[in-house]
Amino acid sequence: MTPKDLTIIPRDRRFGRGAASARHWLNADPIATAFFNALSVTFPRGEAYFIESVRAFRDGAPDKLAGEIAAFIRQEVAHSREHLAFNRQVTDHGYDVSRLEADVIHVLDMAKSRAPIVSLAATMALEHFTAILAHELLRDPRHLKGADPELAALWRWHAIEEIEHKGVAHDTWMHATRDWSRAKRWRLKTLMMLIATRHFLHHRARGMMDLLRQDGVTGVRAWGGLLHYALVRPGILLRVARPWLGYFLPGFHPWKVDDRHLIGRAESDYADARSDRGLASVA
Repeated sequence: MTPKDLTIIPRDRRFGRGAASARHWLNADPIATAFFNALSVTFPRGEAYFIESVRAFRDGAPDKLAGEIAAFIRQEVAHSREHLAFNRQVTDHGYDVSRLEADVIHVLDMAKSRAPIVSLAATMALEHFTAILAHELLRDPRHLKGADPELAALWRWHAIEEIEHKGVAHDTWMHATRDWSRAKRWRLKTLMMLIATRHFLHHRARGMMDLLRQDGVTGVRAWGGLLHYALVRPGILLRVARPWLGYFLPGFHPWKVDDRHLIGRAESDYADARSDRGLASVA
């Protein structure tokens, strides 16, 4: 179950306003930069879809869950706003993201044609996907080592809140399907995870390759570099394979892994960095 003492805190922060970043803002590496840039392009429309999917089942929810849904929505709205700003920096660097956006629109149009409960199941699957990526991002500092400080802060902030609200879509699903059998519930949720994962990997890889092509990185160099980055070093996709599989176990709940210590550590690091920056500006 979601911890009773969990508080979902919308942190209304802004990042990178008025400060230009390098084209390859993550360790001067076009492959690492493409990985995060391609993810960011999906977020504004994707998070609007998550909000719609969860909000459709808010009526009649227990008071605690209704409050968590409201906080979830506020967090996701802020994420969309900040990634729109981030994506403007991507296009300011000369990247054409129209093909990436077309992929997102195509997939979401298909998803929206389904019943609301199917959209909720897809949202639950993708929220788990983002939560385990967020866990790994905060767990291993190598993922953002050498990044532009303001953009690294954006991704850590997003990861903090993805972990914090990782149980909301799942708990909304459990409330919405409370009259279903366990077998029926398991069949739909696992099917949607398989479909969502296929689309996620296919379209994100295609988007990353598109961005790399615009950097003049193509063929074996592009595919080899991307696979090495995702699966070897730092290997973020390989490291989320086990928690991804955990989704298919009967009785799964996102909060069976309580990783709030990562939130505390990341917020402490953020506060220290802001404090150091303030002292430097005074000096």
